[in-house]
Amino acid sequence: MPDRIFITGAAGFIGSNLVDSLLTAGKQIMGIDNFDPFYNRVIKENNIKDALKNPRFSFIEGDVRDPIFIDDCLTKFRPEIIVHLAAKAGVRPSIVNPLEYFDVNVIGTLNLLEVMKKSDIKKMIFASSSSVYGNNTKFPFSESDNVDYPISPYAASKKAGELLCHTYHHLYKFDIFCLRFFTVYGPRQRPDLAINKFTRALLNEEDIFLYGDGSTSRDYTHIDDIILGIKGAIDNLKDYEIINLGESNGISLINLVSILEKYSKRKAKLTYLPMQEGDVILTFADISKAKKLVNYMPKMDIETGIKNYVNGLKDKK
Repeated sequence: MPDRIFITGAAGFIGSNLVDSLLTAGKQIMGIDNFDPFYNRVIKENNIKDALKNPRFSFIEGDVRDPIFIDDCLTKFRPEIIVHLAAKAGVRPSIVNPLEYFDVNVIGTLNLLEVMKKSDIKKMIFASSSSVYGNNTKFPFSESDNVDYPISPYAASKKAGELLCHTYHHLYKFDIFCLRFFTVYGPRQRPDLAINKFTRALLNEEDIFLYGDGSTSRDYTHIDDIILGIKGAIDNLKDYEIINLGESNGISLINLVSILEKYSKRKAKLTYLPMQEGDVILTFADISKAKKLVNYMPKMDIETGIKNYVNGLKDKK
C-alpha cells in the first residue's frame, strides 16, 4: 500500500473512518474538507478530532472546486494516490438544487483530475454510488448492467464522475477504481440517513416517517466493510475498473425498523408518506468482481451491525 495518501472529504462519515484506519496502518495522510453546511460542521469536527492529534495527519479546510487550492495541497504533500470522497450527498436534496450537485460532484472531480495531470499523479479511488443503477430490474446489480437511466441529479452526477475518470484513464493512463457504495451505515453515519434518523427517533420516542409502504429495500453495508473495500482497492489499483461495494443482502425498510425495534427495545410509531421522487425501489449488489479484484469479503451482518450501532448511540445518550 502507498505511504502517502490524499483524501478529499476527509472529515465526513466515510472519510474520517478511512483516515483513522490508514493512520493506524502507519500511513501519512493529508485530508481536506469544506465542511459543507448540509449538516452541522461540529459533527465533522468531532469526526477528526482524534486524527488531528496524530503527527502523520495534516488537515486543511478547502474545496475541490478551487483548483488553486488543490494544486497547492498536492504540490506540498506529493501524494502517491488520491481517494476522492468529497461530494454533495443525498438523492432528495439534489432534486431541489441540481446545479450545486453538479458543480461539486462533476466540476470538483474534473478540477481534481486536471490538477493530478499537472502534478503527474496518476492514481485515484473515486467514490461512486449504487444510485447510478436507478430502478434497475435485474438483481443483483452488476457492474456490467446498463446505468444510462439515473432517476436523480445526484445519481447522474456520480455517473458523470465515472465517465470523467474513464476519460482520464484513456487519455493520460491514470489508474482509477470507481467504487459504487451501497447504503453505508455505522459509527459517524450522516444524520439524514435512515438508520441514524430511525434509531434516534426510537430512542427519543418520536415518530418515524416511512416513504412508501415499507417494501423498498436496500443493501445496507457496514462502514467497517466499506473501509476494508477501499483499502483493498488502494492495494490492488491498476487500470480502470468500476466495482460494487455492498453486503449483497437486501433488507426491506419495514424489516429494518423491526431490527431497530429489537435492539433499541422500543416500539416504533410509524407514519407512512408517499414515495419521494428520486428514490429507487431496491438495491442489491453483486460483489463477485470486488471479491476477485480487491479481495473484498464483507463480514458485518445487518443484525450485528444494527445491534452495535444502537448500543453506540445509547452509550452517548
